Amino acid sequence: MAASSSVITSSGLRPTGGSVKRHKTINLVLLYAIIILLSVVFMFPFFWTVSSSLKTPEEINTFPPTWFPKVPQFVNYVRVFQKVPFLTWIKNSVIVVILGTSGALISSSIVAYSFARFEYRGRDLIFLITLGTMMLPAQVTLIPQFVLFHKLGWVPSIKPLWVPAWFGGGAFNIFLLRQFMMSLPKDLDEAAVIDGASYPRIFWRIVIPLCKPALATVTVLSFIGRWNDFIGPLIYLNTRETFTLAVGLSYFQNLPEAPGVPLYHLLMAASVLAILPILVLFFSAQRYFVQGIVLSGIKG
Repeated sequence: MAASSSVITSSGLRPTGGSVKRHKTINLVLLYAIIILLSVVFMFPFFWTVSSSLKTPEEINTFPPTWFPKVPQFVNYVRVFQKVPFLTWIKNSVIVVILGTSGALISSSIVAYSFARFEYRGRDLIFLITLGTMMLPAQVTLIPQFVLFHKLGWVPSIKPLWVPAWFGGGAFNIFLLRQFMMSLPKDLDEAAVIDGASYPRIFWRIVIPLCKPALATVTVLSFIGRWNDFIGPLIYLNTRETFTLAVGLSYFQNLPEAPGVPLYHLLMAASVLAILPILVLFFSAQRYFVQGIVLSGIKG
């Protein structure tokens, strides 16, 4: 007689080990099926961008659309650099990202250290006001900021895109680093003070090295935000030589040298080139990025 998948106990039917294992296997298969399906859905835009970047203009405009190019046009990537000052746009974006990300890391970590390690009158109120700025839409402060930078003589230039990052670094970055620093035991600070270390030395030699996961998270988020920023460069920059990549990509939709000529294949190629640095950064810092997000919520 075949073995039953459940046994009778005083409390009723209870699944046997084989039944529990079968249910776990089914759940695992369903989980992987959902993950694969969602991966295909989310990766499809990237696949279509890469495929379109290797097509001719005629192939892009054909209906029904083709999944793969008949003959891959790798020359499209070369034409991107020939049609527009793409290297100049890359240089401008790199300058903005490096200066802005550095400012966000340094200033936000200093402010977060103050909120996490010191007790002073009005600290919690200032922190709540700082968090309250996250609810303020960027469009509300757009005009006052433009007027301020215009009076400072910074328009048109890339200064408005990175200088503000050196004054606080952003409320979210402050919150993330503050939460992470609060998860570190204060015994480390007290021991360092007994040994004669000053607070700036404790900050740079003890706290900052222990905050690598959170700092990596801030780096990734700040890099992606500034690399993909479109509104800021669109408002403050008005010459082609000062464009960043985000604004420069829209330039392919209507080149003055070729009005009315469809250049979507070059736009797709330029988009792939613009995405590559983000992919490299994310996958190289993925372990620290996930760890920083998880550990930042340990202690409030």
